[in-house]
Amino acid sequence: MAITETDTRSPLIWSDKRFHTWNYEMRETFGTKTFKVMLDAGFTCPNRDGSIAAGGCTFCSTRGSGDFAGSRRDDLVTQFNSVRDRQHLKWPEAKYIGYFQAYTNTYAPVETLREYYEVILEQPGVVGLSIATRPDCLPDDVVDYLAELNERTYLWVEMGLQTIHESTSELINRAHDTECFRDAVRRLRARGIRVCAHIIHGLPGETREMMLDTVRAVAEMDVQGIKIHLLHLMRKTPMVRQWNAGLLRFLDQDEYVQLVVDSLELLPPEMIVHRLTGDAPRDLLIGPMWSLRKWEVLNAIDAELVRRNSWQGKAWQGLKAEATEVNA
Repeated sequence: MAITETDTRSPLIWSDKRFHTWNYEMRETFGTKTFKVMLDAGFTCPNRDGSIAAGGCTFCSTRGSGDFAGSRRDDLVTQFNSVRDRQHLKWPEAKYIGYFQAYTNTYAPVETLREYYEVILEQPGVVGLSIATRPDCLPDDVVDYLAELNERTYLWVEMGLQTIHESTSELINRAHDTECFRDAVRRLRARGIRVCAHIIHGLPGETREMMLDTVRAVAEMDVQGIKIHLLHLMRKTPMVRQWNAGLLRFLDQDEYVQLVVDSLELLPPEMIVHRLTGDAPRDLLIGPMWSLRKWEVLNAIDAELVRRNSWQGKAWQGLKAEATEVNA
């Protein structure tokens, strides 16, 4: 069953969107706006401190992808209150997910993790946690503790896959292979823990088909959420050297919009889309500069879905229908 732009099937709609948004899922789950409060608990990463590599992922800023999180100079409660209050200006009647965002947030003894996580769970209005980490930083005792948390709060574990291509992994100094990611997913899912996979479009040397191969792989994994990031080049990151060496080409806005819509079509409808682009501080960003117009990009994605009469899972549904016809 071929999927074409003239397909006349009715689109799937989540509230007013043609993809399964985080906002939709939070309102369905908690009955109100629920936002992530971004925290920096003072961790590092094993590919920064020399445990397995040095320098970190080449795209990662000195804030460990936590450029909009609270300041690690403050304790976690102070950070939480500061970030929460800032976001409350937009959403005064909201609930909160404590988001341990910066660096690798399971890279510490369980006793330390327990101290950090529990103090955020105690804050008024907190309904859950989202914990960003690496798949190679999930020893059994940490998974046991996460499973315990999962029994008493709303929990997500977010992991950076970025790409399934090992050649790209070496270029970006990811310092774990794709099988490590798959194994971590299996171990977390065996305990019923929700997993969100992070991928990046626009990594050095990757073609459109390579990027969509990563999307197809994630679509087949037992993950419940995805974050699709646009590659940002930021000052003071190792990737600047790769850019200067001609290894990096910035995607243009329309190219990225088309890639995102292609990606959404490939994802199963039940997979929650936590984000469709990324943010970078204006003073650090080298490119692409159009990414600063975030709402323009998001609106263009919505418009392209309408133009194509498309939606999340359109190609996924088609593939499933073809399989059913073959097996009938």
